[in-house]
Amino acid sequence: MSQLRLLPSRLGAQASRLLAPHDIQMFSRRSRSSGPPAPFPSSKRGGSSSYMEEMYFAWLENPQSVHKSWDSFFRKASEEAACDPAQSRFPESRPSVSSRTKTSKLVEDHLAVQSLIRAYQIRGHHVAQLDPLGILDADLDSFVPSDLITTIDKLAFYDLREADLDKEFQLPTTTFIGGSEHTLSLREIIRRLEVSTYKCVRHTCRLSLECARGREDAAFCIAGAGTVAPLPGSLWSPHLFPQSTYCQHIGLEFMFINDVEQCQWIRQKFETPGVMQFSSEEKRTLLARLVRSMRFEDFLARKWSSEKRFGLEGCEVMIPALKTIIDKSSEMGIENVILGMPHRGRLNVLANVIRKDLEQIFCQFDPKLEAADEGSGDVKYHLGMYHERINRVTNRNITLSLVANPSHLEAVDPVVQGKTKAEQFYRGDAQGKKVMSILVHGDAAFAGQGVVYETFHLSDLPSYTTNGTVHVVVNNQIGFTTDPRMARSSPYPTDVARVVNAPIFHVNADDPEAVIYVCSVAAEWRNTFNKDVVVDLVCYRRRGHNEMDEPMFTQPLMYKQIHRQVPVLKKYADKLIAEGTVTLQEFEEEIAKYDRICEEAYGRSKDKKILHIKHWLDSPWPGFFNVDGEPKSMTCPATGIPEDVLTHIGEVASSVPLKDFKIHTGLSRILRGRADMIKNRTVDWALAEYMAFGSLLKEGIHVRLSGQDVERGTFSHRHHVLHDQEVDRRTCVPMNHLWPDQAPYTVCNSSLSEYGVLGFELGYAMASPNALVLWEAQFGDFHNTAQCIIDQFISTGQAKWVRHNGIVLLLPHGMEGMGPEHSSARPERFLQMSNDDSDAYPVSSALPPPGQGQGAGATGRPPPSHTPAPQVFTEDFEVSQLYDCNWIVVNCSTPANYFHVLRRQVLLPFRKPLIIFTPKSLLRHPEAKSSFDQMVSGASFQRVIPEDGAAAQAPEQVRRLIFCTGKVYYDLVKERSSQGLEEQVAITRLEQISPFPFDLIKQEAEKYPGAELVWCQEEHKNMGYYDYISPRFMTILSRARPIWYVGRDPAAAPATGNRNTHLVSLKKFLDTAFNLQAFEGKTF
Repeated sequence: MSQLRLLPSRLGAQASRLLAPHDIQMFSRRSRSSGPPAPFPSSKRGGSSSYMEEMYFAWLENPQSVHKSWDSFFRKASEEAACDPAQSRFPESRPSVSSRTKTSKLVEDHLAVQSLIRAYQIRGHHVAQLDPLGILDADLDSFVPSDLITTIDKLAFYDLREADLDKEFQLPTTTFIGGSEHTLSLREIIRRLEVSTYKCVRHTCRLSLECARGREDAAFCIAGAGTVAPLPGSLWSPHLFPQSTYCQHIGLEFMFINDVEQCQWIRQKFETPGVMQFSSEEKRTLLARLVRSMRFEDFLARKWSSEKRFGLEGCEVMIPALKTIIDKSSEMGIENVILGMPHRGRLNVLANVIRKDLEQIFCQFDPKLEAADEGSGDVKYHLGMYHERINRVTNRNITLSLVANPSHLEAVDPVVQGKTKAEQFYRGDAQGKKVMSILVHGDAAFAGQGVVYETFHLSDLPSYTTNGTVHVVVNNQIGFTTDPRMARSSPYPTDVARVVNAPIFHVNADDPEAVIYVCSVAAEWRNTFNKDVVVDLVCYRRRGHNEMDEPMFTQPLMYKQIHRQVPVLKKYADKLIAEGTVTLQEFEEEIAKYDRICEEAYGRSKDKKILHIKHWLDSPWPGFFNVDGEPKSMTCPATGIPEDVLTHIGEVASSVPLKDFKIHTGLSRILRGRADMIKNRTVDWALAEYMAFGSLLKEGIHVRLSGQDVERGTFSHRHHVLHDQEVDRRTCVPMNHLWPDQAPYTVCNSSLSEYGVLGFELGYAMASPNALVLWEAQFGDFHNTAQCIIDQFISTGQAKWVRHNGIVLLLPHGMEGMGPEHSSARPERFLQMSNDDSDAYPVSSALPPPGQGQGAGATGRPPPSHTPAPQVFTEDFEVSQLYDCNWIVVNCSTPANYFHVLRRQVLLPFRKPLIIFTPKSLLRHPEAKSSFDQMVSGASFQRVIPEDGAAAQAPEQVRRLIFCTGKVYYDLVKERSSQGLEEQVAITRLEQISPFPFDLIKQEAEKYPGAELVWCQEEHKNMGYYDYISPRFMTILSRARPIWYVGRDPAAAPATGNRNTHLVSLKKFLDTAFNLQAFEGKTF
């Protein structure tokens, strides 16, 4: 029994349940007036045929009572039956058995054709001719679906025969292959779906109709010797259909999308006959773009044959592809396009898409070029660019930004999305009609890097969506030296996109017109549905991983074929010349024209002696810096605010601004507690944060807080989003009800992602300096899954790319017996990456001259000797030191200092990343509160909080000065009080750890000349801060006095999981801290 014959029983009652609500209404008793009806029999197989019978008799009673597709089908069946004399005298009630059999066959044949069409829509990509080399199947498999008509015997799968090829069949509404025709012969249906596929008998490769017909002996196949078994010539017309829908150079994956409208849209774009037609002008433009793409690579190869450049050879069509996406998007209103891509082809994109001056690219190859900017710089194929220009196709302004990227493939993906989201936010572009993103990927990285998955899962989240991204995969069919069959388990490298219902358009990169059409549709899809889309450019890599690499070591057969491969430019030029679109002379003139442009730019590049990295900036901030890119001043205003502003913010924070909004009773207690603190002019940690955010909003500064569970706060302390207890999804954000003309506040729980979300927020912070963008880890050590973003972008971004960024990382930290994974935010890692020189005692001065910033010691000046003189610190020292550092690391011990450091982050005349180790137990510690007096106008951030108790009144009598940071201060104060050592032991808090406050620490050390100096920390000795502060103390003290360590012993894990062990180790180091004889007789 055929597969189709089993279909009715498989559908059975389920089909009836699914279809009946749409197709069966109450029968009306109006008789048909058009004569005897055609019979529709029941079937032995029951199930679906009985359902069809019901549909038929319902149609007899009233054609309007069934779906229009059934109406069309039954009308045609009636007409065919009426033409048969054997059925002309059948009664209206019940047809004869013979007529039932015939009509049942007719119904099943129509269903079979619909199934056949659907099979091509779902699985046609498996047999598409996607590989330009003709070696591999792009889906890693030689699988040929059994329901595709690749040989004549496959018709039997549908219980169809060769005799049925010329029968006319009604086309379903789910296909557009008929164009204006509603019926087609089976032969024509198959041709329009497939355009002939030839199957190799011996091997699994496939040859196109054109290729196979060109070989009279039919004895060639791509894999080797074999025979080709073509479909019977009678199946196909002598001519080729003008386009190939599913099985030629375009492979479509979209039938997994659960939106009918979207599927229909794609079908119409690709199935409609004649849609892929190009005018002569469009073809000439495409050819010119291919010329520029290929000749650029050829020029670099000629001039710098031994230089790494990660060229685009083998996928030169990517340049016209990207330009088509940009052109089409500009036509639909896009004004700003933000791109992210890996290193392969980057220089070509800079030259021919972004339109970077060629001489600035060429001079990057000069080994004698001197760097004019501070920092390390980066290799040329990592740099970014920002450019505003006129789009020549649409004659509209367009801004293009290519974001700088490290070698870590796909790391830039969430950064681009964050920057795009920010640009949309500042433009009020909620629907993404003005700003969009394009991400270029490699096939191995797209399949292998988890951040791709994380980024996709941000695509439809309300606070993270960019309203659709066009993803372009440069599918080299290899990853460095790794065969794709060893690099992924999924059929395609693009399968990760299926998780968000993004359509995937595979296309043979050696067919430029197919590529351009697909890219145009992709841009239109993004604009129409505001959803992601993937264009998979199946291509090859003409050279190795880089120009110095030998690929024949590992892929000998592939590269033998590549060496024989005719470049796409020659193929396309020959095609256009043959059809008369261009002449050979015009083609050669186009090549000569671009070669001349390159040569002239090369000549100018020789005159350049200095490299300005700032010319490669991907995110400029117009007006924020002066014309030279330096801060407009080197001062920071006081960060305190008027008391009435503090009070107003506190009142809003302790109330519910909306009427008839019922909050949780537990939250009511929290709000009452806040109100009591406001009356007493005090704040805890959560209220101090509220006041910092609120005051910035009043000043027009947008604040965005993102991370896991940040709306409530991991430790249930923040409660920035209130939830109505009686109305589902009704929420209130009091922070947005402070002032009528305030800046907006965004607080959003993120997906359970660190790498992707931190990258996103970093990109968001890139867009504007006039915003406070914060990312909070659920626990401090969770940042380690985002280490790539921290290492490659946050720590080094300014040094590599002259890119300022003011992102804030909130990392809950503290040893509280919660186990190894919820204790340490790993401060040692951040301090190790800080760029200040532990051996260079800073000499204060004003802003250093250009070129003497981050790359020249701790403050941008040559490091002095270990005993500098004179040691004078002027008022600008604090700000100058912040300007010279790569980031700021703090561990605040008071809510007031937390308030000030957040405000200082925005009030500084430049931007630096800020790392804050935030507390856990201190959130509710009765002593961890601050007075309004520490926050009002005139107050500011304290880098060091000195001892202010009895010990400070008689410093000459102090025997020990303990330096510490963070929560351990409260443990030390409690222990000192219990031992009655307030006059003998002073405790000084280091609030800003990096850059190290040399000036204030020196003052404290000199204030207690007879005191023993101790550094106390709750972290293990090989972690925390000691390895960072110790050499800096030695520099301050000229190695004349020791700084003793008190804390936990070295360990592999950051903390113990045993509560008792935690308390024992705490007591041990507290005892040592106040044992004034602990270091007697010891040498440092």
